[in-house]
Amino acid sequence: MTRRHKNNISLIAEDDEIINEQNIRDHASLFSDFDIELFKAGKHYRLYEKLGAHAMEHNGKAGTYFAVWAPNAQYIAIVGNFNHWDRGQHKLHARWDGSGIWEAFVPGVNTGELYKYYIDSHTGYAAEKGDPYAYFWEEPPKTSCITWNLDYKWSDNNWMEERGKTDWLAKPISIYELHLGSWRRIPEEGERFMTYRELANELPQYCRAMGFTHVEFMPVMEHPFYGSWGYQVTGYFAPTSRYGSPQDLMYLIDELHKTGIGVILDWVPSHFPVDEHGLSYYDGTHLYEHDDPRKGFHPDWQSLIFNYSRNEVKAFLISNALFWLDKYHIDGLRVDAVASMLYLDYSRKEGEWIPNEFGGRENLDAITFLKEFNEAVHLNYPDTLTIAEESTAWPGVTKPTFDGGLGFDMKWMMGWMHDTLQYFQKDPVYRCHHQGQITFSIIYAFTERYALPLSHDEVVYGKQSMINKMPGDDWQQFANLRLLYCYMYGHPGAKLLFMGAEFAQRNEWKHDFSLDWHENYYPSHHGIQTLLQDLNALYKKEPSLYELNYSHEGFEWIDLNDSQNSVLSWIRKGHNRQNDLMFIANFTPIVRHNYRVGMPRMGYYSELLNSDSSKYGGSNLINKAEREAMPVPKHGRSHSLSLTLPPLAIIVLQHVRDYDWL
Repeated sequence: MTRRHKNNISLIAEDDEIINEQNIRDHASLFSDFDIELFKAGKHYRLYEKLGAHAMEHNGKAGTYFAVWAPNAQYIAIVGNFNHWDRGQHKLHARWDGSGIWEAFVPGVNTGELYKYYIDSHTGYAAEKGDPYAYFWEEPPKTSCITWNLDYKWSDNNWMEERGKTDWLAKPISIYELHLGSWRRIPEEGERFMTYRELANELPQYCRAMGFTHVEFMPVMEHPFYGSWGYQVTGYFAPTSRYGSPQDLMYLIDELHKTGIGVILDWVPSHFPVDEHGLSYYDGTHLYEHDDPRKGFHPDWQSLIFNYSRNEVKAFLISNALFWLDKYHIDGLRVDAVASMLYLDYSRKEGEWIPNEFGGRENLDAITFLKEFNEAVHLNYPDTLTIAEESTAWPGVTKPTFDGGLGFDMKWMMGWMHDTLQYFQKDPVYRCHHQGQITFSIIYAFTERYALPLSHDEVVYGKQSMINKMPGDDWQQFANLRLLYCYMYGHPGAKLLFMGAEFAQRNEWKHDFSLDWHENYYPSHHGIQTLLQDLNALYKKEPSLYELNYSHEGFEWIDLNDSQNSVLSWIRKGHNRQNDLMFIANFTPIVRHNYRVGMPRMGYYSELLNSDSSKYGGSNLINKAEREAMPVPKHGRSHSLSLTLPPLAIIVLQHVRDYDWL
């Protein structure tokens, strides 16, 4: 065997016959010349239909077409159980067009066969690598890919049709974040994972009963290390086989949709692991990652960073985003670690990063990629959402790209999360000195379209569970948690809560174990769950909580200055001002009798929700019956109510009728 080069692509020759342009064209291929031009330009966003392993017929024979991008290889062979892992039996041929794509058709290879690519590089590097575009992988710790098809008969037509008519940003969005491997386990079988199909029998009904509008799955893409929670991805186009097949995941999504629950996936275009069978050093060169570790290695996660300046890499990532929306009917993508992509000096010391061409710290290539990603998603799937986990004050994350923004639909409000949790962890006696910490978020609440996250990151690594973050004795802890959740639902923005927090799990989340569902049998824990159900119901029922969720027109302070009593009061507004909701929050365990609050209208008011209700585990200090707003000026308003403010609680009021004589 001799090896020669053409257009920087290694071409294999046998018996001194060089594979020329014509006989390369005679080989089976899914690529047209137009596909190749799009690929080179970084604009081919359906690469999962071309690269990878695809069943087809060629010259009257059934088999599988394989294609892989590896421009610096000098020899590639398909190895698998169908050829006894023989590196010389099924060779791929490099295309003549300089694309760096190698391809071959192998007759007789059917669905369900194990395979890898053996890649021998001109650098001297040789390894068996997984297929970056594989639809299915072996269950870890095994590392082979599996030939597979994605045939599935969907039954979510009603959901998809309604989704196409829905403006999600004008609807309530209440997200239940979960990790599939630890939501529930099967104790009778050694605490094994539930499968996708077993989850489909329980999760949709639970989410519907709780009133959540969406679930958000922590990454379901194949990952070798379970303890990474899915954030170190090797199989970007394959759901993890730990819980079943691709069709099993489709069934779970199908069932969620049929129950009226949207599905959001965590997506990780920021970094990938160094495992040899993955994308790392794929063809003997830094193909997917930067070669300079100052740009290509992430010090926090000991992982590699995508080279966003490379067109083929951008096409890989954007194709992957569209793949999940296309093949799995996903309703939204939450993009992980956006801040780490935007800044060249993210988590790096001086001298450990390279400035951009203008001397700045902004990663211009990543910015361009994120804009192209959002444009592609919204062009092809305008009824889906993109959500940024972005922890800095980067301007315009949710502004359209044509207006200079990144183009996301929503952004996690990380500042709200940190300030709120810090405030709530303080002993109530000191809260009067920190009133500005709990009100500060409103100053910038409408600079972006925000989602309020109480996510998995807040209940791990010694940070304590949500209930154990709360100060005081057992009663005060539960009262504080009820207060926190009501404050979140009264604050502008979409809502996100991590699993277990909805029933005040005492333990931190541990990915190797099920949630402690038995705790829900205790009245205090069940009271928290009941409150979340009622908050979600109120959120969906009252337009003032969602119609103007991302506009300053939807919020108005009544009084934010009563720091002496640690009391806050505000109004949530919708298009119809007669449906305004008034929130009054008492952040201390002291009952406030005859507390007067200015009301926006004269007439009668009724209490819609009180977090101190006995049904939630509270002391049941309720403002019963209708309350009349009297002509007593307060808070710059002509009429006010005299109320009892229960301890560590929020009450929600609504105007129900005018005076009879009006």
